[in-house]
Amino acid sequence: MSTLLARDDLNTRSSLPYWNPSLSVASRVDDLLGRMTIEEKAGIMFHDILAISPGGALATDVPKLNRDSAKSLIHGKAMNHFNILGSIDDARTMSQWHNEIQLLARETRLGIPITLSSDPRNHFTNNIGTGFLAGKFSQWPEPLGLAALRSSALVERFADIIRREYLAVGLRLALHPQVDIATEPRWSRIRGGFGEDAELSSELTTAYIRGLQGPGPPGPSSVSAMTKHFPGGGPQLDGEDPHFIYGREQIYPGDNWEYHLRPFRAAIQAGTAQIMPSYGMPIGTKYDEVGFAFNRQIITDLLRNELGFKGIICTDWGLVTDAVIRGQNMPARAWGVEHLTELERVQRLIEAGCDQLGGESRPELVVKLVRDGILPESRIDVSVRRLLTDKFIQGLFENPFVDVEAASTIVGCPEFSDAGQDAQRRSFTLLKNTNDLLPLTLGLKQKVYIEGISPEPVWARGLIVVEALTEADFALLRLRAPAKPRPGGFEAHFRSGSIEFDDEEKSRHSSIFRSVPLTIADIYLDRPSVIPEISDAANALLVNYGASDEAFLDVVFGVSQPEGKLPFDLPSSEEAVRSSRSDMPYDTRNPIFRFGDGLQYRPRSTNDSIYVSPTEKESL
Repeated sequence: MSTLLARDDLNTRSSLPYWNPSLSVASRVDDLLGRMTIEEKAGIMFHDILAISPGGALATDVPKLNRDSAKSLIHGKAMNHFNILGSIDDARTMSQWHNEIQLLARETRLGIPITLSSDPRNHFTNNIGTGFLAGKFSQWPEPLGLAALRSSALVERFADIIRREYLAVGLRLALHPQVDIATEPRWSRIRGGFGEDAELSSELTTAYIRGLQGPGPPGPSSVSAMTKHFPGGGPQLDGEDPHFIYGREQIYPGDNWEYHLRPFRAAIQAGTAQIMPSYGMPIGTKYDEVGFAFNRQIITDLLRNELGFKGIICTDWGLVTDAVIRGQNMPARAWGVEHLTELERVQRLIEAGCDQLGGESRPELVVKLVRDGILPESRIDVSVRRLLTDKFIQGLFENPFVDVEAASTIVGCPEFSDAGQDAQRRSFTLLKNTNDLLPLTLGLKQKVYIEGISPEPVWARGLIVVEALTEADFALLRLRAPAKPRPGGFEAHFRSGSIEFDDEEKSRHSSIFRSVPLTIADIYLDRPSVIPEISDAANALLVNYGASDEAFLDVVFGVSQPEGKLPFDLPSSEEAVRSSRSDMPYDTRNPIFRFGDGLQYRPRSTNDSIYVSPTEKESL
């Protein structure tokens, strides 16, 4: 079927009812749905990836796409939902690219506009697997850092800034928030959520969705939120990730299923436009042991009927076809139904209640299911109606294009950038501060040993960076939470396995602590870590959740106050983690720090002693 529209038919099409903004959304959807072929209906049910290169052209990497192949998806397969992979440093170029994609859509038979989606782009440390740089978008701490600040007002402001930056470049769907509860400390995707406490996560989820979609009903200035991963990822067997077959099993030894549902109840109450099911498959519960998206008990009985969700359900990426991702062969995540054919997998997903298939470009399978009488077209219409409604509510038919000139003044503007930098500084969590060492007072010719820090901002503060430990007056160590390296281009991005530093690294740390008079350690926590040795030996201990070197130095030298509170417990040992129940919060024995721990600097009076380095004493 050709969906191309002759240019001389454009004016005729614009007179059709579905183009008339004075009609109700329901009327316009009814009109358009009645004009769609089964091929066009099938096309809207798929949400695949488009990659863009730094120059603004369609990229030629994963997946291999160029303008001709983009046309084959938009024109040939009638697809009009795409997840953007890649980044352009220039917001103006990115907005131009968006407008070119919309022009391709305008040339199709029905002119259905494109909905572009994105994984998170506004964090200093990008989320796992997103595969792009943040570009010019404002840079904030990871969601864990927002949780550390315990402020729903800040989260709403953060999401509102995302909304304004996304709108500027044409992104209308956020593949976030991630609201999974961090009850299994080893899980690799903890940094994408709000931590271990369901009540706090629910509160911040509500604020996040309100910021993205607006405080009122969704409309032309909204960015739709896709809340994930239902019914709550995280309680994975041994903390492994369900992107991979060895991590597919999701277990509930504490029978704590309801705890993980709480943020989704809040999201539904807040009006989230979409929900994404988890890859995982439940083990040892009353539910069928198949991946959640394939599970009608989960999607229809629980999410639709019990929780009352009315919006769009889009699967996570790659449940139907095998693929090569970053040079690594990846089987489809059809956990529990691996034996089914691609056609049967699509059938099962739709019968379970899913509306859209993420990471796939196989609308011909839906067409075959209908034409062979396996699925009624009326079932397809249910999902297509939801997907079209979202486009009409957002005003995409009236104006799918963005203001190219305005984009560069909005994305990463000083107001947004400053807000993100301020959140980075404030989110630092101070866990130890022996003798009120911090904040340090800058002195003359102080010598510092550094790790994990670029020397430029250290030099800018007048400090002398030394390589020999014995020459240093103090040390600044920025460490990353430990993980076990994994092979493969894609798998290597998942920081899994042990959350304890190995013996060699512990010994190296110990030599620093012994050799330098004072040591300030800062650990980037993308998940909880076992760090009793560092906690004991460091003179001061900070943790962060995605923050620049400049933000770290501002906190160390008192330009900013660390305000963060831990969003999860820090376990005392690996054994304590292995003995805990993966679905239960606060379940490891004798954690060295607990949820909510966090110190602040004590105001200093003129009588307080100030640290004077050996170098300064020599100069006095």
